[in-house]
Amino acid sequence: MATTEPIPHPIPEPLLELIAKRFRVLAEPMRIRLLDRLREGEATVGELQEALSASQQNVSKHLGILLEAGMVSRSKRGNHAYYAIADASVFALCEQVCGGVRKQLSELEALLGGHAL
Repeated sequence: MATTEPIPHPIPEPLLELIAKRFRVLAEPMRIRLLDRLREGEATVGELQEALSASQQNVSKHLGILLEAGMVSRSKRGNHAYYAIADASVFALCEQVCGGVRKQLSELEALLGGHAL
């Protein structure tokens, strides 16, 4: 398993910008949905469109942003472009966020006396 070096403190400005850009890319629900679907394996725009019940234009736009950010890759085979996860570390970040959300929900439920939200 690869280890990463600790982030310097204070965080240098260029690194701050890169981190903020990565979070901005992930700040769109459709992009998270696309990444989640691509966890199952590579797919074409049409397959993603069908799986997510979204328009071709919307899927293509968000895939372009994920591609530019290096989170997905694209390979052409015949008349089709296939998209796949290029940076699986994005899922570790999602797991961290989901863990925090779960904790918040549990705390809110406890405050509400166990009533579901």
